[in-house]
Amino acid sequence: MSAWIPGLEGVVAARTAVSRVDGEGGGLWFRGVPVETVGRVGFEGAAELVLGRPLVGLGEARVRAWERQRALTVGGSPMAVVRGRVASGDWSAVEDGIAEVAVAVAFAARADVPRPDAALDHASDLFRLARGRLPTEAERIGLSTYLATVMDHGLNASTFAARVVASTGSDAVSAVTAALGALKGPLHGGAPGPVLDMLDAVGSPERADAWVRAELDAGRRIMGMGHRVYRVRDPRAAALEGAVGGLHTDRLALARAVEGAAERALAARHPGRALRANVEFYTAILLEALGFGRELFTPLFAAGRVVGWLAHVEEERAVGRLLRPRAEYVGPPCT
Repeated sequence: MSAWIPGLEGVVAARTAVSRVDGEGGGLWFRGVPVETVGRVGFEGAAELVLGRPLVGLGEARVRAWERQRALTVGGSPMAVVRGRVASGDWSAVEDGIAEVAVAVAFAARADVPRPDAALDHASDLFRLARGRLPTEAERIGLSTYLATVMDHGLNASTFAARVVASTGSDAVSAVTAALGALKGPLHGGAPGPVLDMLDAVGSPERADAWVRAELDAGRRIMGMGHRVYRVRDPRAAALEGAVGGLHTDRLALARAVEGAAERALAARHPGRALRANVEFYTAILLEALGFGRELFTPLFAAGRVVGWLAHVEEERAVGRLLRPRAEYVGPPCT
């Protein structure tokens, strides 16, 4: 029997053409295209790249999703609302799945969601549904860049959950619902908000070094620093940092100061361990600058990542084999 590997660290459990993650070199590619480029082509361009085919009728799919969901009443946290609304659907087309998550996020943001405008691009309409007004051009670019940048990231926990469900022959609704359940866990999707709590506590760039040292002396971690996969700076952090630059926010200078202070302090204390900024660091600043509350950060992540989930569902269906690993028994002796 093979040895148990906690967290399946380094275990290859799937083959994919959707994205490649290079943790050592700090690279991320969607079907061979670097994430920095993907972020600039916008949501639709990125989605077509990830799916490997054109999107058809996404605007009309948003209208269908709204027509179905407007009659629903789903309570709980924003992520619970999104999960419940998506799980109650009966759709199969990829465009409908993308639209269902976007509309569910809007209903998690507000009760009076207007009818979608099928003529708008996806990011503009999502912003309008969730915020109640059209975005400025800078806001449109910011949200579109974010959704594109987080669209896929190898075999992460939620994507693995979706592939496991797909391997059973179940439907796309169940696979995406399982992925949303995995994303709801704080170890996977709940990190961006605390970055803002940290920036609130620091207050100003000149306080960054002293604050970081005090936190590390107290044995606390620096939010937004370090990643399970990357040993260098998360390439998505650079893409999102650039998107923040087009918006009006006082957070950017503070964030850069804290990032620099944290890099220096962590390098001095852990010289053999690379701890650099991850995607959550600039996600928090970007989404806050777009006017979204912290409770919506993870739902908005889902609105981008659903494209990757559905691309992986299609790949797993093509494999056509049930995912069924073994467990090592460590209980009492069996007599």
